[in-house]
Amino acid sequence: MSADDDVEKQVRELCREARAAGRRLAQANTAAKNAALRAAAAGLRTHGARLLEANARDLSAAGSLSAAFRDRLALSPERIETMARGVEEVLALPDPVGDSIAAWRRPNGLEIRQVRIPIGVIAILYESRPNVTADAAALCLKSGNAAILKGGSEALHTNAAIADLFLAALDGAELPPAAVQLLRTKERAATRALLRQNDLVDVIVPRGGKELIRAIETESTIPVIKHLEGVCQLYVDRAADLAQAGRICVNAKAQRPGVCNAIENLLVHRDIAEEFLPRMVRALEAEGVEVRGCAETRRIVSTVRAASEEDWATEYLDKILSVKVVDSMEDALEFIERYGSGLADAIVTEDYSAARRFLAAVDSAAVFVNASTRFTDGFEFGFGAEIGISTNRLHARGPMGLRELTTYKYLVLGAGQVRE
Repeated sequence: MSADDDVEKQVRELCREARAAGRRLAQANTAAKNAALRAAAAGLRTHGARLLEANARDLSAAGSLSAAFRDRLALSPERIETMARGVEEVLALPDPVGDSIAAWRRPNGLEIRQVRIPIGVIAILYESRPNVTADAAALCLKSGNAAILKGGSEALHTNAAIADLFLAALDGAELPPAAVQLLRTKERAATRALLRQNDLVDVIVPRGGKELIRAIETESTIPVIKHLEGVCQLYVDRAADLAQAGRICVNAKAQRPGVCNAIENLLVHRDIAEEFLPRMVRALEAEGVEVRGCAETRRIVSTVRAASEEDWATEYLDKILSVKVVDSMEDALEFIERYGSGLADAIVTEDYSAARRFLAAVDSAAVFVNASTRFTDGFEFGFGAEIGISTNRLHARGPMGLRELTTYKYLVLGAGQVRE
């Protein structure tokens, strides 16, 4: 048997265990699931030193990687506390399993109810950030799904230490520990094997860069819930409160530029461009943001670099922002349709009709009025955490919390009815 065959066998057995555990977890009561989550949160706090030791091993091996990458990988006592609080946020949320979505009675007397049930087995593939291990495990546990976790090889020891705390918590609550599985290998063959287990795994959720997600989408025989890019826009309307628009713009670009819900393009209505752009460019530059602009933007602020056609469609994930002056709301909508990625877009306006038009016309997973796109996040939406942000059009869009990790079935009660 070749090495790849051996890996395939191990991955398949892990998926079988997850499938069996998922069936048991799907029938678990809320009290048992909450007990496991409570124990997991306590374990994160109690065993913080063990987590930091494991993380130090990963950081030592990542010595040549960039400072930004090391920051995403690093744990601290504060970040461990944040993970624990995130688990407790999920614990506090209502259990979606068994929720009645709709109910009705047919003329023949049949009573039909549509209820939420777990999806089954969810595989989450992700890079660098160890907090995803805790977030994904907690969300899947509360929603009754078995989780198969495959983190980046650079975080193997940290992810294993976090996963072990969830296994102990499940066992202590008399729930199947196999409901949280971690692929504890750096072998790429394991990921390829996982993507072929379409009879045992129900859905893949990738979290990471565009290259990772594209590769998973290409290779997977399992449905993938994904977003490839976060090219988000902020449109400042002619009726905007300009002070408010400035605060939102700086936050949406500079507060954390390396994430998918930061804006990459700023659209400004021509009627307010002369007044707004000089102060906006100064504010952005004070935050270290490089501004690139269209010809009209550069006429108004001569220090701005020229934006290329490529810039409008680029997810910088950096302190770079492209600015375009538009003649109308319709021009802004056309730009968003052409260059946006469908993740999140925002308008700043005091015009109720303009706000309504924007909300109706922009076809993105999240559309904002007078608020930063940085709120496109499961925690900020009140989901406790998120398993990812979807730009899919089927099943789930936007931040994915507990409800997005369920599907449904119909319960039909009769009294001897037969179809004529």
